[in-house]
Amino acid sequence: MIGHTVFGRGASKAIVLHGWFGDSSVFDPMLPALDPEALTLAFMDYRGYGRSRHIGGEYTLAEIAHDAVALADALGWQRFGLLGHSMGGAAALRTTLAARERVTRVLAATPVPAAGVPFDDAGRQLFESAADNFAARQGIIDFSTGNRLSPAWTRHIAEQSQARSDKTAFAAYFQAWRAGGFADAARGLSQPMLVMVGAHDAALTREAMAATYLADYPNATLKVIDNCGHYPMQEVPVMFATEVQAFFTAA
Repeated sequence: MIGHTVFGRGASKAIVLHGWFGDSSVFDPMLPALDPEALTLAFMDYRGYGRSRHIGGEYTLAEIAHDAVALADALGWQRFGLLGHSMGGAAALRTTLAARERVTRVLAATPVPAAGVPFDDAGRQLFESAADNFAARQGIIDFSTGNRLSPAWTRHIAEQSQARSDKTAFAAYFQAWRAGGFADAARGLSQPMLVMVGAHDAALTREAMAATYLADYPNATLKVIDNCGHYPMQEVPVMFATEVQAFFTAA
């Protein structure tokens, strides 16, 4: 079974899909602000990351979706929500495509769109170099949070990312989320969808979400998070947890 940990025992259930930098432990700061009696969250680690670091694969969004549905089956969840951060936002869309009748709602936090993310040559080379270059990892994290946070924190996130992911998997997942390639197939997904972006996220902006998520999914709404960049579960964990709980327990 794919590596995961389960939080809570509430009636509202969701699978949580992490981003490119770091495994599911990136969500740990928000856990004290969640009510375990209201929610059951399964924090999944992709192949090559965290509890699944020993599991090989193709390292694609379609494979993440397959593993997420298999995890729901193993947990006995016929119906479930999805919370996806960054690359995990695209993975949540891919999972919804794979299980349209089972996915109840989607919270996409600073998410990559189904179309992927366009890069110029210099940007692509920088992101590709992050598999081997620690300074590139830290620099990307600093950029995505608005060049405004402590270097000690950006270094910590980069260190955790490096320690908790396989280099081959990390490199392959970048190509997967950069390419996207399934926007046409996903267009029109009708699940209630909350799209959250940080006011200081320099790449996945309000405008980018308006052109993708809000344009493509009829029941998507947007919330901009003040005093936050690309990592709401780390930068504003209590506020983010409050939004997560309210969304997944809504009638």
